Amino acid sequence: MAEPARSGCPINAAVEAFGDSWSLLVLRDIMFGTRRYFRELLAGSEEGIASNILSDRLKRLVKAGLLTREDAGPGKRAAYSLTEASIQLVPVFAHLGSWGLEHRPTTKRLRVRAELLAAGGPELWSEFMAELRVVHLGEPAPEKDGPGVLQRLAAAYEAAL
Repeated sequence: MAEPARSGCPINAAVEAFGDSWSLLVLRDIMFGTRRYFRELLAGSEEGIASNILSDRLKRLVKAGLLTREDAGPGKRAAYSLTEASIQLVPVFAHLGSWGLEHRPTTKRLRVRAELLAAGGPELWSEFMAELRVVHLGEPAPEKDGPGVLQRLAAAYEAAL
């Protein structure tokens, strides 16, 4: 259960839930990098997150209701899943990425997903959120023509390599 917020301000409440950079990057890697296990998140971290920081942020995000942790038995890896609350952050991530494209130095390889999200706008974001609900919440897959957003994001990233 989340701890009480310092104030009733919605911006404060959001910042307290996921406002530090590592929490946002962990959510990003689960959302866009389709990494769901501790070792995948650790090994795939572009920014080189330390294992103790990753462990702490995963615990915080579960406690804040932004991730769930699968109950794994002894010797089994626990998978982390996005919750509906974190899936609804897709537009926030799209806007953050768009702002970063315009105002910060980026690399071709790492900017392609933000460019795709910016170009696709709210319609693409909604489609992406629907796909994330299938993967993380077990909802039925919506009918679609052609590749999904996750496939398009992965293809854009691979093409940039």
